[in-house]
Amino acid sequence: MKAKITSKGQLTLPKPLRDKLGLKTGDNIIIRETSEGYVLEKELDQQRFKKYVGWLDQESDSDKVIEELRDE
Repeated sequence: MKAKITSKGQLTLPKPLRDKLGLKTGDNIIIRETSEGYVLEKELDQQRFKKYVGWLDQESDSDKVIEELRDE
């Protein structure tokens, strides 16, 4: 895939890549340098886990928690 940088330094990621990464308007990405090149990662919202703290102590089904996290 290719992307072009504008004169303002903005980059538009191709739609197939945005879809694959699950990126939506307003999401942040992390660009990490490795010895092999650069890696793009979707930044996870740490707050989304907050509502699940203590669930497994209340006899909750761990599979249900995991499924709900994947749907977000």
